[in-house]
Amino acid sequence: MKKKMYRRYSAVRWIVLVVALAFGACNSSRRPEIGGRDRVGMASAVAMPSDSAAVASAIRFLENRVKLDPEDHIAYNKLGGYYLQRLRETGSLTYLELASKAANASLAVLPPEHNTDGLTVLAQVEYAEHDFTAARDHAKRLADLDPGKSYPFHTLGDSLLELGDYQGAAAAFSQMERLNAGFQGLTSVAVDQRLARYAALHGDIDQAQRRLTRALNAALAQTGPSRETIAWCYWQLGEVAFSAGQYEAAEDYYNRALTTFPDYFRAVAGLGRVRAARGDLAGGIAQYERAVQIVPDPSFVAALGDLYRIAGREADAAQQYSLVEQIGHLSKINGVIYNRQLATFFADHDINTNEAYQNASREFEARQDIYGADTLAWTALKAGKLDEAQLAIKDALKLGTKDARILFHAGMIARAAGNASAAKEYLQRALQINPRFDPLQAPVAAKALESL
Repeated sequence: MKKKMYRRYSAVRWIVLVVALAFGACNSSRRPEIGGRDRVGMASAVAMPSDSAAVASAIRFLENRVKLDPEDHIAYNKLGGYYLQRLRETGSLTYLELASKAANASLAVLPPEHNTDGLTVLAQVEYAEHDFTAARDHAKRLADLDPGKSYPFHTLGDSLLELGDYQGAAAAFSQMERLNAGFQGLTSVAVDQRLARYAALHGDIDQAQRRLTRALNAALAQTGPSRETIAWCYWQLGEVAFSAGQYEAAEDYYNRALTTFPDYFRAVAGLGRVRAARGDLAGGIAQYERAVQIVPDPSFVAALGDLYRIAGREADAAQQYSLVEQIGHLSKINGVIYNRQLATFFADHDINTNEAYQNASREFEARQDIYGADTLAWTALKAGKLDEAQLAIKDALKLGTKDARILFHAGMIARAAGNASAAKEYLQRALQINPRFDPLQAPVAAKALESL
């Protein structure tokens, strides 16, 4: 049995290696020259060739492989990795379901003690499914099974952040950074990406930008760099810039992402948001329409509806708002992944406020991060539960995150409680940080501030 497994492992390892080498050669032979540096020590954005055909070919090969040999755990692991790549590139939850099946099939063939790659894919799937407790627990097991390696601490730290265990996340990221010391490459990219997020959560925007720039330049330095990784870094830089009210910089970053990866859905939506913030309503609508065509994410659909409303297109706005609810109830996984987006949408538009509050409350019982606290606070206010809103918003503010939306919610809650001085302070801070953080809610913040 062991000999048979070894032969099967050797054969598929060789075949997959051939596919991977062909895939890499295709990219490296066409690798773009990186230009001069033109923003914060950052390499110029370049168009990169699509690897979609190569990935599709690899997926077909591996799918056929597991049909011929259902006990080939190596092929399942590779397949799961490719499905997760396609999930990141397209946002389609179909790939998440496929990755889950591949990971579980691999672990059914060979248990985690001898199959850490399978457990790694499973933990990544669980994280993407928002099952952060399971992802945390499996990441801890990976750290035990593969001591001295930094990769388990990537998913562990990510999961702990989502669960609101910021002290635990800091320890995980510290261990990750220590174990990665002296190493370069994509592992270094992953480290800087995570430390950037941690810095942004704690209000250190400059550090977040520095870390993301390092991650981006490290990714660009790779042979046959991943265009999704590079586009993601540009998009994240855009998100950080937008959150700080740096609209011109944000638009530049989103455009860079789209130069690297045309139709990268996250950057398309980001471009729509920043164009609307800069007063280009038609441009914002066009970009959101494009984003929704690529992937009907409820936050994109809701934002498009808001811009339609501002443009006086009430029938079009109503159609988008109806679609938001439909997407959230399409499947169980949609309901889990989009729960906060739906709750925030309901609260922002003063519809289904009790349902929004109940959903936010249930989620916060298991996932007590600052954004869960913020969602709970905002929905509690709209549901008429002011005391609970006041308690929850304290949790949302505890890290000092420079997020105009959280500060806006804090201001409105203080205003409802009759605390005019606190309300004025929070609303002023929100509008100073990002005066056009939301096309509908920012004017509400400005009007509330004028009334104080």
